[in-house]
Amino acid sequence: MRMGKKRVMLPVTDVDLTTVKYDPGEIEAPHTTGFWLKLFVKLVEMPLLGYLILGHLKKQNKMNEMLRDTVIPEPPMFRPEFPPQEPEPGVVLLEEDGKSEDQVDSAVRCLPQYDPDSYHSSESSPFRYWKIRDFAYSYRQRLTTPSSVAEHVICLIEEFSHKKPPTPLLISFDPEDVRKQAAASTQRFEEGKPLSILDGIFVAIKDDIDCYPHSSNGATTWLHEVRKVKKDAVSVSRLRSCGAILVGKANMHELGMGTTGVNPNYGTARNPHDLERYTGGSSSGPAAIVASGICSAALGTDGGGSVRIPSSLCGVVGLKTTYGRTDIRGSICDAGTVEIVGPIASSVEDIILVYAAILGSSPSDKISLRPSVPCLPDLSSRENSSILGSLRFGKYTEWFNDVFSPDISNKCEDALNMFSETHGCQVLEIVIPELDEMRTAHVVSIGSEAATSLSPDLQDGKGGRLTLDSRINFALFSSFSASDYVAAQRLRRRLMYYHMEIFKNVDVIVTPTTGMTAPIIPKSALKLGESNMKVTGNLMRFIIAANLLGLPAISVPVGYDKQGLPIGLQIIGRPWGEATILRLAAAFEGLRVETKQPASYFDILKRN
Repeated sequence: MRMGKKRVMLPVTDVDLTTVKYDPGEIEAPHTTGFWLKLFVKLVEMPLLGYLILGHLKKQNKMNEMLRDTVIPEPPMFRPEFPPQEPEPGVVLLEEDGKSEDQVDSAVRCLPQYDPDSYHSSESSPFRYWKIRDFAYSYRQRLTTPSSVAEHVICLIEEFSHKKPPTPLLISFDPEDVRKQAAASTQRFEEGKPLSILDGIFVAIKDDIDCYPHSSNGATTWLHEVRKVKKDAVSVSRLRSCGAILVGKANMHELGMGTTGVNPNYGTARNPHDLERYTGGSSSGPAAIVASGICSAALGTDGGGSVRIPSSLCGVVGLKTTYGRTDIRGSICDAGTVEIVGPIASSVEDIILVYAAILGSSPSDKISLRPSVPCLPDLSSRENSSILGSLRFGKYTEWFNDVFSPDISNKCEDALNMFSETHGCQVLEIVIPELDEMRTAHVVSIGSEAATSLSPDLQDGKGGRLTLDSRINFALFSSFSASDYVAAQRLRRRLMYYHMEIFKNVDVIVTPTTGMTAPIIPKSALKLGESNMKVTGNLMRFIIAANLLGLPAISVPVGYDKQGLPIGLQIIGRPWGEATILRLAAAFEGLRVETKQPASYFDILKRN
């Protein structure tokens, strides 16, 4: 309700959900590339004129109305706070402080029995990626070695780096280091002592996660000058202890502040399904290197869909864990309240194996967040089918159907219907209020935290060395006040309440992962970048709740649009409910009948 110019929100407990009307809340901002992008950056960085331009944009998008002209009665929630959760059924419990190798071994026992004969596909069989257990079987049977596979991986990565224009999957890569890791793994197999199922598996690491001896630039040209890497990030160290071969630092949208993956600094990674299109971002390189078949898995970070968006656009699987479930120490964004480190892989099975290796909260998060005991779904159990049938899906239909192309909502709807027919589960209609406020609260949270962490360097002149779209973003972020940030955290508490109330009646929320499939890369964007908030809004439409509220979410492929571009379904779970969304994702994957080999795909294992 309004009192003069002031808007007063009802206490969240008094909101009548039957009166809520869906508001798509379209983003209003100019689309600029090339000369016009350069000009726009100059204008927004001018002291007075920039203030006026940014003020106009914030007014157009109702940001000031939501943050400064509204009385929000709830106290702020400065990081996710979760109520106690019921245990998940049909799971295998893991030790919070257990060794990564032991956790991975437990994960293997959760999977259906491996039958190598069933994986010998004929020419007429649907396309499928080689899985981690296929590589492990080949190594153990001495059909090939990690060193042999490494030579093909190195050759392909160098080939991508030398293309014109450059389309690098990795932006820091040392072939001799890869050969050294592969030789050590080969030796362990010769001695019959592999460290885990991940031994000899090739994994890429996003450029904002430390992987010694590589620098972490966050795809800038300068961050290594002010931030030295002295050891692996915690998640990378855990993978290394399992024998994974870390191939280098994967390309990304600069500092994670974009959803397309465009990168004028090093070259823009291309979507393996259509090389004229974006991968999505910001984990562009990780998704592309997995989708192209060169690596079995990759680590990304997800502060605004940066694992799930590129996974959906590239036709692979991406897991965003509960905030605090994985230890984010050693990443550039390790001081934020919306980011996590999560895996990208070509199958849910491989996601489970990599997730098992990296899970485990930091000591401080164990105290403040009180995480439930980590667990994995027992997919080999006889109970699995009955558990699937008992789960309830929440679907906000008006939101679900608010997509750029009806192909997306239709394919996701088809997948839901097929799942219900197969397993007999319920799909319940839900309503989620204040979605536009959620988007505003998220951009203020992630933007203010990013600007604060980089402020000394930006003030020291490094800001002028950022890409043009990053400079626009940081000009906007720097315009947010302390009161804006506190107001955003008040909204966070309201939105957490709505979602926890929804989860009293459903087990998961289902949406398309993105509101559009992979956008075309404008030629003018390759050299100078691009600012297109309309595309950003479409790509992030369903993404934000998992980041702002810290909820687990997974993107799983469910088909293609009429242009042959991948479509992802997103499953959002309760806090600490990774086992449930992994179980469901595996079941959706099992139903999928439509699979296509990407246009740019390399059969690494068959070559050996």
